[in-house]
Amino acid sequence: MLRSMFSGITGLRAHQQMMDVVGNNIANVNTAGYKAQNAVFETVISQAVKSPAAPVAAGVAIENQGGQNGLQIGLGVAIGGVSTNFNQGSAQLTGVSTDFMIQGDGFFVANNGTENLFTRAGAFTTDAEGQLVTPDGSIIQGWMANATGVIDTNGVIGDISLPVSTYVAPVVSDALTVSGNIPSTLANAGTVTSAITVYDAVGVTATATATITKTGANAYEMSINGGAAVAIAFDAATGALTTASPITVTGGNTPAGNIANGQAYVVDITGLTEYASPSSFAITNQDGQGVGALSTFTTTADGQLIGVYSNGVKQPIAQLAIANFNNPNALEKVGDTTYRNTVNSGVPLIGEAMADGRGSIQGGTLEMSNVDLAGEFTNLIVAQRGFAANSRTLTATDEMLQELMNIKR
Repeated sequence: MLRSMFSGITGLRAHQQMMDVVGNNIANVNTAGYKAQNAVFETVISQAVKSPAAPVAAGVAIENQGGQNGLQIGLGVAIGGVSTNFNQGSAQLTGVSTDFMIQGDGFFVANNGTENLFTRAGAFTTDAEGQLVTPDGSIIQGWMANATGVIDTNGVIGDISLPVSTYVAPVVSDALTVSGNIPSTLANAGTVTSAITVYDAVGVTATATATITKTGANAYEMSINGGAAVAIAFDAATGALTTASPITVTGGNTPAGNIANGQAYVVDITGLTEYASPSSFAITNQDGQGVGALSTFTTTADGQLIGVYSNGVKQPIAQLAIANFNNPNALEKVGDTTYRNTVNSGVPLIGEAMADGRGSIQGGTLEMSNVDLAGEFTNLIVAQRGFAANSRTLTATDEMLQELMNIKR
């Protein structure tokens, strides 16, 4: 009878631990990135009361005796482990650019100053230095782009920084694109013009004015700001351009800015025609840019953070590092919705999103808890009933012992 009492005690303890797990799940029903856990029960040691016996064949001392099963009595239950459900949680659109969600497998990498930890909770912010951090101040890890926006994901990961003081360097304008129609009815020495804003090496603006002057039948010259003219010709029958594109035109005096006189422009003239219709000649594009300050950023599915600058330029500034594990169930929970790798989880396999089994990244979105309240309330009832049933085992055993004690009366 004492066996049943001690089995009942193990049942009480195991169902209390199950209740602890269920209560923790319910408490974290609104915790971003939280993964529900489940208590796994297993039997403890069983006492062998009778050993099994093999069948006895004919011709021995005891003939034709069949085999006998052994007899074992269990000694209770224990929590064999607490498994984690890593199924995808629901997505919540926040619109906050520093909120991220991993769709699929993987963890964000956060450095707390002493070690890298791993999390599914993507509710990040920026600190006073522009570093991307978790609510507890750990710095999100990844790869920073160089000055031209190139990211080397083969390099060592480091702190991701998004300072508002980030600037994209200006680019000197040295290529133009022109298109449109030059009227075939234009008189000799007649002109058509178009202007566009260009930039010098430090981002100061100037104006480049292209002038096309008719020099004869189907023949023209192009100049920029009064500089040296370059000949252009068209087919008399079709009005199509016959001069090879591009051409190089050396500009003359620049009305403003620091672009040196004599700046050479490579001009794409592919889009020019000579038809008997009004002029539509225009400079449609130039390759320079002014200095730009970081305004905001967007996120790509592979985790690149694309900076959007005040001059309209978009350029990669960083890429999030994503870690995966051979056995994520063995990760150690260390608080703040973060995990630490263990000897049984395997080393973190760090790389870019959407590669080697890692999920994709969604910006402006958070992954919510994957706790199923209906299931947890059911487990709550199961744990409660299991606890109550095991307490009845203790009560019944106590009554049997009391009856035994009363035999002497």
